[in-house]
Amino acid sequence: MDVNDLLTETYDRLPALVRAAVDGLTPEQLRHPPGPGANPVGWLVWHLTRLQDHHVSDAFGVKQLWATGDWAERFGLSPDPDDTGYAHTPEQVAAVRPESAGALVDYHEAVAARTRTFLAGLRPPDLDRVVDESWDPPVTLGVRLVSVVEDDLQHLGQAAYVRGLIERGWRP
Repeated sequence: MDVNDLLTETYDRLPALVRAAVDGLTPEQLRHPPGPGANPVGWLVWHLTRLQDHHVSDAFGVKQLWATGDWAERFGLSPDPDDTGYAHTPEQVAAVRPESAGALVDYHEAVAARTRTFLAGLRPPDLDRVVDESWDPPVTLGVRLVSVVEDDLQHLGQAAYVRGLIERGWRP
């Protein structure tokens, strides 16, 4: 298996996990946190997709999907390319209002398809290219791609947990 196949296999697992986390949930269920200071399913899935869109777009030198089309509108937000959810306050978390589970799935699938296209063209030496010099040591493309999928998987686990609370009778 080469690096393209390995990364593609890893990233291709995310859309099914996104669908499993949100399918069938109402907008209210997507938006309601399970407790004070906790993040709702909708915010978690929005954030992990924003992070992938932001970091992968930056690493490949292209404009984010978030800043194009009607993605931001479908979440009640502005198309600010710097808003990924990082360090959101509870008020900012509450402002992320996906219109439906479909909005979350659609945005994630668009980002996933674009990521897949970028991964298909990778060669092993590409992974050593520095994409962020603001860290010590500087971040390479390989490290960035691994950190994005790691973050996505952590947030998907959180979203699945909150969904499990909803399925076991917790109601907003």
